[in-house]
Amino acid sequence: MIARRNFLRAAAGFLFASLSTTTYAVGIEPILRLKTVTYRLTPPNWPDGLRLRLVLLADFHACRPWMTAQRIKGIADQAQALQGDMVLLLGDFLSGMRLSGGQVAPEDWADALSGLSAPFGVHAILGNHDWADDPEAMAQGHGPTVVHRALAGIGVPVYDNRAVAMDKDGHRFWLAGLADQYGPLRPLDDLPGTLAQVKDAAPVILMAHEPDIFPKVPDRVAVTLSGHTHGGQIKIFGMMPFIPSRYGARYAHGHIVEEGRHLIVSAGLGTSGVPMRFGVPPEIVVVELGAQASA
Repeated sequence: MIARRNFLRAAAGFLFASLSTTTYAVGIEPILRLKTVTYRLTPPNWPDGLRLRLVLLADFHACRPWMTAQRIKGIADQAQALQGDMVLLLGDFLSGMRLSGGQVAPEDWADALSGLSAPFGVHAILGNHDWADDPEAMAQGHGPTVVHRALAGIGVPVYDNRAVAMDKDGHRFWLAGLADQYGPLRPLDDLPGTLAQVKDAAPVILMAHEPDIFPKVPDRVAVTLSGHTHGGQIKIFGMMPFIPSRYGARYAHGHIVEEGRHLIVSAGLGTSGVPMRFGVPPEIVVVELGAQASA
């Protein structure tokens, strides 16, 4: 009898812990634990006197009830309050979520982002789900996708293998963005063609949805900015069961430096596959270039 009582008590404890963990992973961490993470760095050959504050938003995965237009607007308002010189949207606006109550209409999530502004603009790239979850673009085999149209409707340019020069405080820099590397139709990215548009020695800021391009990025690029991995989305005792990268955990999250080259990978905002985050809360990322390095 005592053994049976102990067994039932242990079983009840296990069930309670499992339910509590699931509740946290579904209803608390993905929604209530949004944080702001700041990285400060001065890449090699960065011009003295050039300071840039970038605000990065990645992987919304808009869907109901997990990432509604109302929630996206709240995130955008929080990002706007950070007063970036630029706001960079790093792809995967569409859901990728099979366990959802439905999609958020593109005009609704775009309207939720329409309040974003910055002295040097709001700029975007697309992610793999912005193709895979667009039946019309998939059937046609080409864009413009629904995300292209939605962002154009609020005046946000999409960088599909494009580089643009900008000037601040007498210093030039380039903003470049790659088309998606793992689109379900075919790879669309063109790193050499994109960098060929850069006509001088000014530093390049590169937006690339998937961080897997980083080994091919030359030191000509000051910093590469990515999302896609969600930081693994679920992290238990330091282990990440699934990271959508051919490099495993190498580029899962954070500030990575290899041979003097800098990569920053956002853990993103939404969820994909399953509506859970555990050990990897959603985040808005701030990158301060030309600032003292982060501790």
